[in-house]
Amino acid sequence: MTTTEYRKDEAAIARLTPNQYAVTQEAATEPAFRNQYWDSHERGLYVDVVSGEPLFASADKYDSGCGWPSFTRPIEGSGVVEKQDRTYGMLRTEVRSSGADSHLGHVFEDGPVAEGGLRYCINSAALRFVPLDELESRGYGAYRAMIETDTTTKGA
Repeated sequence: MTTTEYRKDEAAIARLTPNQYAVTQEAATEPAFRNQYWDSHERGLYVDVVSGEPLFASADKYDSGCGWPSFTRPIEGSGVVEKQDRTYGMLRTEVRSSGADSHLGHVFEDGPVAEGGLRYCINSAALRFVPLDELESRGYGAYRAMIETDTTTKGA
């Protein structure tokens, strides 16, 4: 939707909290049910905490019961990339932001079937939330229409 270049830089990394650093730079996982956005119901846009790259819309957030923010899909053109993850003796699909290469979480095939069947299980520490009424002032006005069409928030 935009031609802004999103990337990682030293100043952005220096602003991260220890938890944000561990999650985005070292692929850590924050505790379930003890993170900022797992139970958030506000309409808006979730962006990469490192680069500000738009990633997920509240319209695609739902309550999966897992204790982390869950989304049925990234926003179109977000650049969320998937990588094979073989840590802990499991085969999973890791999701990262394309611009800053931030670790976001994982995607699983146990999401709502009517919405495509995927569950993007994302660490709150990898995200910054931009409320609907602040989209324009923060430079994300192009995403307003996709968020305003959200009238259900899918229980999120």
